[in-house]
Formats: sequence, structure tokens, C-alpha cells
Amino acid sequence: MPGAAGSPGGQVPEIETARLRLRAHQAGDHATCTAIWSDPEVTRHIGGRPFTAEEVWKRLLQYRGLWSLLGYGYWAIEEKASGRYVGDVGFADFARELQPSLRGMLECGWVLAPPAHGKGYASEAVAAIAAWAEGQFPERRVVCIIAPENQASIRVAEKAGFRLWQPSTYHDSPTLVFSR
Repeated sequence: MPGAAGSPGGQVPEIETARLRLRAHQAGDHATCTAIWSDPEVTRHIGGRPFTAEEVWKRLLQYRGLWSLLGYGYWAIEEKASGRYVGDVGFADFARELQPSLRGMLECGWVLAPPAHGKGYASEAVAAIAAWAEGQFPERRVVCIIAPENQASIRVAEKAGFRLWQPSTYHDSPTLVFSR
């Protein structure tokens, strides 16, 4: 049914955890999202360079567009206690030129602003969306790709039930493909 979560054209479902609210991105998130994605500490394992405000705007449009086309996408991570937007989490099919092919799989990704690091927010958010995906897409494989040196994200993935599927290379850099 068009407009339902988990189907093309669907609205972004809101998910609440003990400390977080996962919600649709809004145009007003652009400044904070740009601050996150322009931070070299954040991007050293994701793209290898800070992103411009223009690139981040396109990212926000992509996040919302995924929901319309695929019935899944990315959520903004908001601290319930403060109402602050602290990162992004979600699924995509980026049609990456990668082996093994990830086409048709839900590729999970997450990013947090540095002040939100080390609080368990990534683990909490990834566990919540993994449970959502199991309910919406029980037949689909969920994967994530992580740079081998990104030990913090590897720990998040493993806590959420991901296991190393196989090593690969993406854009001439080693990467690890995890699956659950």
C-alpha cells in the first residue's frame, strides 16, 4: 500500500529508544548535519575528507528520497532529553561497485557528531533500526561496510548482530563487509 512504512512512497516512521528519537530529516537539520559531515574526525573513515555544505544538502535530499523510492532510508538521531540532532542512521541501496554485490540488500550506515561518541548512541540506534528492518523486510539481508581501522564501528556492528561476511575493496581502499 503506497504511503506505508516499508513500501515505496512511504513516510519515515518514527522510532523511539530509551534515549533517542529516530525521525525524518528536515530542511532545518542542514546546518547541524553540515557541522557533523564537515568534521575531519567524522569523515576520516567515511569518504576520507570533510564534506561541503552543498554536498551535505544533497545528502539530506538523498536521505529523504530513499524513503520515497525504496520504502527505507535514513533517520535523524535526536537525543530525547535535549532534543539535539546528533547524527544519522539508516539503510540504503547505493548501487556500489563492490564485490560482493550489495544490490537488493539493505546497507546499514551510521554517523554521530563527536560530542555524541562513546555514549552508546550508535549501538542503540543501530539495534533499533535492525529490529525495524527485520519486521519490514524479513527476507532481505542487511549489510554494512566498514574500514578495517574503524574499530569503534566494527564494535557497533558486532553488538547489533553483524558478522564479518568478507573483506573487499571499495574505491581502491580495503573495506570489510558485514552481514546479519
